[in-house]
Amino acid sequence: MTAPTPDPSTPPTAATAVRLDLPGGEAVTHRDVAANGARFHVAELGDGPLVLLLHGFPQFWWTWRHQLTALADAGYRAVAMDLRGVGGSDRTPRGYDPANLALDITGVVRSLGEPDAALVGHDLGGYLAWTAAVMRPKLVRRLVVSSMPHPRRWRSAMLSDFGQTRASSHIWGFQRPFVPERQLVADGGALVGDLIRDWSGPRPPEEEDLAVYRRAMCIPSTAHCSIEPYRWMMRSMARPDGLQFNRRMKRPVRVPTLHLHGSLDPVMRTRSAAGSGEYVEAPYRWRLFDGLGHFPHEEDPVAFSTELVNWLKDPEPDR
Repeated sequence: MTAPTPDPSTPPTAATAVRLDLPGGEAVTHRDVAANGARFHVAELGDGPLVLLLHGFPQFWWTWRHQLTALADAGYRAVAMDLRGVGGSDRTPRGYDPANLALDITGVVRSLGEPDAALVGHDLGGYLAWTAAVMRPKLVRRLVVSSMPHPRRWRSAMLSDFGQTRASSHIWGFQRPFVPERQLVADGGALVGDLIRDWSGPRPPEEEDLAVYRRAMCIPSTAHCSIEPYRWMMRSMARPDGLQFNRRMKRPVRVPTLHLHGSLDPVMRTRSAAGSGEYVEAPYRWRLFDGLGHFPHEEDPVAFSTELVNWLKDPEPDR
């Protein structure tokens, strides 16, 4: 698929920048569902048990284009949602703390008419998947997290590991008012392409794929909304709401968990993510992809999808 070159003089709309077909022209079903007081855009393919896919920064549902096909072919109802404030979902003035964003996710599961879902989250989506599994365990059948440690592990690494703090310099930069938003949309979202390229391993996405993400970031208000969760995560560390959230995350995850990570991830260090199993009181499997960066599901979609599908189908995931 070839996407138009972003033009900052003509801001894109969600209809033109987000409601896309899959590579090769395969059509997905685009829907809007109501949950937790907002409207969320989802892209859906296949029938069977629900697998809900959660994107990270600076992306939207389209990052899961390869996995949608793989999961549908494997007999699953694969649904990729746009998080609050991103893609085709509502851009609300507030509600970007992780507890509320996790309720968005579990609310979408209910709105899709399913009793539960396997959650698959990358980056921020992984942070929220961890949170949802703690807050609403009955709605989470299995948990898959890529490129993101457990929230308590993330907090500890950000406060005590200088290497992780340096690797997450973009998050510290997000704490400035106004400037990050302007940087993300300047030159047709050029920074978005630079970030994805820099955070990938030896096999970054093609330029036409980067153009899709750049254009989606230029939808009005997306840049602001997409970094609001990171502002909450940092600014709340010493506030009562942040301390309460951290205490809540002491509750163990009690669903089978697959934790995926790229060995060359420059944003989230392997040592930061690898200790997350201590928060899981259920079968836990760690898989490190050699030679991949922060986006293993895009850098090597076949390897990632194979690992994902095989684990979802494994009746004894603790082996």
